[in-house]
Amino acid sequence: MVTFLLERTAPLSQDEAWRRLTEWPRHGASVPLTRVSVVPPGPTAEGTLVVARSGVGPLGFDDPMEVTVWRPPAEGVSGLCRLEKRGRVVRGWAELEVHPGPGGRARVIWREELRVPLFPGPLLGVAARSVFGRTLNRLLRGT
Repeated sequence: MVTFLLERTAPLSQDEAWRRLTEWPRHGASVPLTRVSVVPPGPTAEGTLVVARSGVGPLGFDDPMEVTVWRPPAEGVSGLCRLEKRGRVVRGWAELEVHPGPGGRARVIWREELRVPLFPGPLLGVAARSVFGRTLNRLLRGT
């Protein structure tokens, strides 16, 4: 098991940072061999299932994540989304937070706990920080 924390301050409003961070299909664009879908399609709410499919063809696995907390930011109030990983391969949770930052910018926190059987913790930690750090940067840049 590994737990990690990523923090960024972005030159975006809280609402724009939240929108970019929770545009689920875009998460797959920066994770190799992964695409992300949402069930049911449409606006995210508690109970929404976000499914990351990693692999090629039949050689892959699903990482289903259920949204258990959905609290978008409001004027001066931080936003929080919690996802519980429900898959057979990847377990754990992720929390995405958007806070008011200095100068009208957004402060973003990505906190995650991952458990992947037969994957050594130190190696998993290095890989997760690298992949999810790159993902967070791309999401906030809008690329």
